[in-house]
Amino acid sequence: MRWKGRRQSTNVDDRRGGRGKSIAVGGGLGTVVLIVLVMLFGGDPSDLLNVATQQTTTTTQSTGAEEDALAEFVTVVLADTEDVWSKVFQQQGRQYQEPTLVLFSGSDQSACGYAQAATGPFYCPADQQVYIDLSFQKTLSQRLGAGGDFAMAYVVAHEVGHHVQNLLGISKEVQAQRGQLGEAEYNRLSVRLELQADFFAGLWAHHADQMYDILEQGDIEEALRAANAIGDDRLQKQSQGHVVPDAFTHGTSAQRMRWFKKGYETGDISQGDTFNAPNL
Repeated sequence: MRWKGRRQSTNVDDRRGGRGKSIAVGGGLGTVVLIVLVMLFGGDPSDLLNVATQQTTTTTQSTGAEEDALAEFVTVVLADTEDVWSKVFQQQGRQYQEPTLVLFSGSDQSACGYAQAATGPFYCPADQQVYIDLSFQKTLSQRLGAGGDFAMAYVVAHEVGHHVQNLLGISKEVQAQRGQLGEAEYNRLSVRLELQADFFAGLWAHHADQMYDILEQGDIEEALRAANAIGDDRLQKQSQGHVVPDAFTHGTSAQRMRWFKKGYETGDISQGDTFNAPNL
């Protein structure tokens, strides 16, 4: 992705370097890895984030040049999402409200509960902030086989997609169904919410490239590899050896790639109604 020397967003709260809290969750490293696999890109992380902790300690961490460069990169991506969604909202007769990106190390407090590196990046609708521990980039690349800068750009764009859903009232409508539907039915609704965020990420890529010529050869393939890596079917197969479709909450690898690609190819927000799509 072409990003160096370009505008960085000012809507960034950099809490790295020990200004947050470090939380030890029971279960050991195996549990942490499983949480990462299951909770990647969650739209509503409050259930997991409020889990009881064994202990809380203050940490002091330094940030290196590599991580600082990654921080600069994601703030450029955030700036691009601001420009794209401001344009799209304006075309719809709306005004876009920009979210804040919180960069933290280890863990931090959000309005949805504790933000932990183990949960992966997430969007908290209660404070309209996207939370990212930049160490997730290594998880994405080394554990999930989805390296490349545009894979991380897809992560940011997906979480901003949840912010768009929040502004449009879509997330609230889905959340209102939680107590009225059975678990399997609500999971299917959650899948549609996540796939729409994937579509919005693709839509962002479409418009950002038109506006700023950001894409380099292989970028879209990097995003698709990331979407493939975090499909429910693939993660379940890796973590438990078999697939349980009724437990899907984010969509299969094929679905996630399909909806990102549709957003990228059309750039048309009206094409992203996953809730009424007969075939996901």
